[in-house]
Amino acid sequence: MAMLLGILRPLQIALDHVLRLGRALAIVAIALMVVCILLQVFFRYVLNNALPWPEEAARFLMLWMTGLIAPSAYRRGGFVAIDMLTALLPRSLGAALSLLLLLLSGAVLIMGLELGQKHVTSGWMFASSSLRVPMEWIGMKGFKIKLAWMYLSLYTGLILLLAVNVELVLRSLIAMLGHGARLRPVMDAELRVE
Repeated sequence: MAMLLGILRPLQIALDHVLRLGRALAIVAIALMVVCILLQVFFRYVLNNALPWPEEAARFLMLWMTGLIAPSAYRRGGFVAIDMLTALLPRSLGAALSLLLLLLSGAVLIMGLELGQKHVTSGWMFASSSLRVPMEWIGMKGFKIKLAWMYLSLYTGLILLLAVNVELVLRSLIAMLGHGARLRPVMDAELRVE
C-alpha cells in the first residue's frame, strides 16, 4: 500500500500543476479562437474581403484547447460514461469492472500515442497552407508553420490523458484494497463546488 501511495502522491502533485497550466492555456486558446472567427466574419461580411488565415488559426487553437482541457475533464469524470452496469453490480464487482475499463482505456491511449507519434513526425515535412509567422515585421524572413505543431496538440493531450489514466488506476486499486479514506479528492481547489 505504501508503494502505491508513494507513486500516486507525486503524480497527483505533478498533474495538479500541469493540468492547471493546461486549463489556463486552453482558456487563452479559446479566447483567441473566438477573436480569429470574429475577425474573419468582420472582414468577410463587412469589408467583403476574407482573410486567408483565420479559419486555419481557429482550427489550430481549437485542437490545442482540446488537447489541453481533455485531461482535466477525464480526471474529474467529465467524459460521457455509461455507469448503469457498475451501479447495479455489487460494490466490489463494480469497482473491478471500473478498473478493467480504466486499464482498457489506458491500452487505447498507448495505441493512440504510437499512432500519434508517427503523425507528428510526418507533420514536420508539411507546412500550413495559410498560417505564417510574420517575421518580416521585425526585418527577418517569415515562414509557414509546420503542421506538426497542430498535430502535437492532440499528442500532448494523449500523453496527459495517459498520465491521468495511471492516476485513476492507482486510485482505483487503493480504493479496492480498502484504503480509499487515505486518498485526497481529485478536484483542484479552484474547481470545487460546495
